[in-house]
Parts: sequence; C-alpha cells; structure tokens
Amino acid sequence: MSSTFIQGGTVVDGTGAPAYTANVRIEDGVIAAIGVDVSAQAGDEVIDAADCYVAPGFIETHTHFDANMWWQPDLDPLPGYGVTTTILGNCGFTAAPVSDDEAVRLEMVNIFSFFEDIPVAPFLDHLPWDWRTWPEYKESMTSKVKVPANYAAFVGHLAIRLVVMGLEAWERAATQEEIQKMCAMLDEALAAGALGMSSNLLDHDGQDRPVPTMLATDGEWEALFDVLAKYPGATLQVIVDTFMRKTAAESVERIDRLIGDRPIRAQVAGMAPTLTFQKDIEEKVGPLRRRLAAEKRDIRAGFAHVPPTSVISIKKSLIFAQSNDYVWHEVVLAETEEEKLRILQDEDWRARARVSWDEKVWRHSPFANPQSLLLINSENGVGPVDISLEQYANDRSLHPSDAMADWLILNSVHSTVHMAPFPQDEEMVVELIKDPWSVPNISDAGAHGQMLCGGGENIRLLTYYCREKGWITVEEAVHAQTGKLADFFGLHDLGKLQVGKRADITVFNMDEIERRPMKKAFDVPDENGGTTWRFTRDPAPVRVTMVNGEVTFVGGAATGAVPGQMLAPSAA
Repeated sequence: MSSTFIQGGTVVDGTGAPAYTANVRIEDGVIAAIGVDVSAQAGDEVIDAADCYVAPGFIETHTHFDANMWWQPDLDPLPGYGVTTTILGNCGFTAAPVSDDEAVRLEMVNIFSFFEDIPVAPFLDHLPWDWRTWPEYKESMTSKVKVPANYAAFVGHLAIRLVVMGLEAWERAATQEEIQKMCAMLDEALAAGALGMSSNLLDHDGQDRPVPTMLATDGEWEALFDVLAKYPGATLQVIVDTFMRKTAAESVERIDRLIGDRPIRAQVAGMAPTLTFQKDIEEKVGPLRRRLAAEKRDIRAGFAHVPPTSVISIKKSLIFAQSNDYVWHEVVLAETEEEKLRILQDEDWRARARVSWDEKVWRHSPFANPQSLLLINSENGVGPVDISLEQYANDRSLHPSDAMADWLILNSVHSTVHMAPFPQDEEMVVELIKDPWSVPNISDAGAHGQMLCGGGENIRLLTYYCREKGWITVEEAVHAQTGKLADFFGLHDLGKLQVGKRADITVFNMDEIERRPMKKAFDVPDENGGTTWRFTRDPAPVRVTMVNGEVTFVGGAATGAVPGQMLAPSAA
C-alpha cells in the first residue's frame, strides 16, 4: 500500500469554499483523510506544504493532445503547471471513429492537421491506426499510451460524419439511413465511455469550404441529440464563430432550439466573446446568454482567460485562410521551399496579394493590423527583428504585404511573424470566471505548437487575475479550473479535495509560480525523419503535482511517472 502525507498546507478544496489549514493523507491513490488532527503514519512519504496552497489538480478544459500524446507522452509543460486532467477531442476533430477507406481516413488527418496546426507526418507515423470504432480507439490508447495526466475524450461529430458519408460529407446533407448510422456510432462511443459529442459551427478550410458538420441538417442534429440525451453524464461541446463571419448568435439560438427539452448539458466556445473587437457580437450573444441562464438552460459559455495570439508561417498555417486571405494561402499550399520563394517574388501574385490585404481580409485579422505583426523570429538571423511589420514597411515605403514577402525572402521561408495578443475585455473575463454558468480555462493546448497555445496558460488565473490584479480570490481561481469543471464534465471522482476522491493534487507557493516565457523545443517529428520545433515554457513551477496518488512533478522537474488513466463521465 502506498501512502503520502501532505503536512501543514492551506487547503483550497476546489468547491469555492474558504481556504483552511489542514493535513491531507493519501492511501492507494485516494484521499483518505483531511484535517488539522490528521497525522502521518509509519511508512508515509511526507510532503511539507507549510508555506503552500494544497489544491485539486488542475483540469485543462479544451485540448488537442489526441495525436500528440502518441509522440509527446510527457505532455510538456503541463505537469509543471499542476495539471492532472486533460479534455481531448474538441471542435469535432477526433482520431476515432475512422473509415476503412484510406483516402477518407487521410482526410480526417488532414482536417485535424490543418485546423489544429499539427504535423501530418507524425500523425500518420506514430499512431498505429489499429482501430476503426471509438471503443477500439479507447482500447488502443489505454494499452499503448502512458501519460502523466488523466484524460477524457469526446467523439467528434465531424469524424462520425466522414466515416458514414465519406468525402461526400463535405458536399451534402445526410440521408435518413446515414443519420441512423451516425447515431449508432455515437451510441457505441458513449456506451464505451466517451465524454460526449463535440461539433463545429466555425471553421472553413483552405478552399473556403465549411467543415462537414456545418452541412448537418436540423434533423441530423436532433437525431444525434436523442442519443446524447440517453447518457446523463455526457456533454455536448460546440465551437461557434466569433472570429470570422461572426455567426455566433445564430448558432447558439439554433443549438438551444434543437436541444429543446432534452436533458443535455452543453458548452459553447464563443458564446461569451472576450475580445474588444467582438463587442458587436456581444450585443447579440449577451442577452441570449443571460436568458439561457435565467431559464436554467444548461448551455454554458466556454471561454479563454488568455487572449489568442497568432504565429504566421508560410510553411504551414491556417491563419491566412481563416483571415479570408486565400491569395497568401497559396504560398502555404506550395509544397517546396523553392516554389514558395518563386510565388513571393512573382509580381502578379504580389499585386493580387495587395488587393487581398486591402479589400478581402477581415478588418480585425492580423493582416489588417500590421502594427500588431511582430518580426521576431528570423531563421537565419538576417533581420531586422524586434520591430513591427508596419515599421518595416514604412522604413522601405512598401505595402505591408510586399514588406512581409521581402522579409520572408531575406530571412527564409522557415521564419515566422508573430501577432501581438488581441486586446481583451478583462471585465468580461472576470465576470465569466465568477459566473457559475460557465466553462473556464479553454486553451487549445496540444495544438498550434508554434503559437504556444495553452500549455501553462492556466497558471495566469492565479498569477495575473488573483495575485497581481486582485480581481478574483485564490478560491475562485482554483474553483475555475477544478471543481467547477469536474462537475460540468461528469468527472465526479476528482476536482475536489474531499475524502474518497482521486488523489489528483497540486501543491504550490503563490510567490514562486509564474507564467514562464515561451521557448523553443526541437522535439516534434517532421516529414523528413528529423525534428522541428514547438514552443513550450519552463515549469511554473508548482511544488508538487500528483495524479492518482503518484507524484508526476516535484523539485522543479517531471518525475517520469505516468499514472494517467482514461476517464469516463457519470451522472451526478
């Protein structure tokens, strides 16, 4: 029997209740006792938490480690930020189910790769693809992938649609027979422990095609909702458009109408716009969100407390397409470095690119705001660096599009241009953190590795919103990424420091933790048999991260322990 004694810490139990001083004793991966009178026993490993908070392990609400965890099973940098659970399979993009047809299977990989900026080569090479159904995927994951955090996974509406309809999923509505097959696949996945169903009412691909889920009829949605309603612990996750065509309000109204009186718990990413350029959306969505809460409709706003940023790469990026700039996206689609350089120097292309920047791109997109585009990552060091694209263009009396083309030619097509974070409505963020009817801590961790999405951003709830600004309490910062989320997702054996719960725990000193700056790690497999880079960051560090009673991070470093388990939801 393994046992651990955490001595003298300030317990923040994850419920939002006031913190209190107590000892915590753990036996065989479960919290056995909490209290000031609880004592260590012979053989206990003792952790001194006298100057620390002791909290439930943090939950990453929205990640895309579905593929990455096969080649990056350490989940860096999450253990150093107190993360003990990750939620996979968001936005309709999942690795299961998949088709027997290799072309259709590759289409799912390409979709996932394009929208989440995950390289295709390791996706194909490192995943065994020894599954077709979601239960077979679960069996493969749990037997072959060992990670330092628990995880739960949605089944993707987009993946289901592709399996049933093949490539025609991009083109048309489903027949009644096809809808019945989709429902059977969803039922099979939920019965096997899928977290719920995720879907997508946001994305258009590099050819400006709406993703297949956007072609789903009301009848398809309602049939799938009938299946979802059979599983009280399961949830629905949908992402809507607050960035491009700004159709969020219409999408939320549709989801509400189609759920009807079914007992479905849902989260909608984009239902609470948190960026200043989205004020026009909030004018429509805000009243709708408040009405749903007043009526106790369990449709909650998923949100990020960190403003998104963009890294613009012509090697591989969805930013051009998602900014409505399909001229510059031609450079991304070019397969060789030589072809990319040829396009960048072509005068006809440059003329079309200038028109695209001036007349086509969304006004809030990076390309309409060259003052916010930062030239900071030169591959060869030619530079200049640490200046804005606007300054670079003005210094040379160039159109910003021509200036960016010139800079990439000089600094290599492997260089990247960075966008400053979008200005954020922090009053809205604080309101949402405190709102009991919200799903916080959306991050996209595991995706967009050359943008540094997600990993370690959770700690900003404590360092910025709590410690620096004083806008929320420690109890609120912890609750927002523990008990509140565990209850929503139906993961009722974690998220709170209570006797009988899983011993998923983090111990941290508020004066020691920071959201560390980004740095490059050259450990992502590439298409040439070598490695390319992703952004990560040094540990916060928390003092200790513990998953199922095993320490995964201590003394400033990961331990290498991999006690993570695949979790299934349950009714309250």
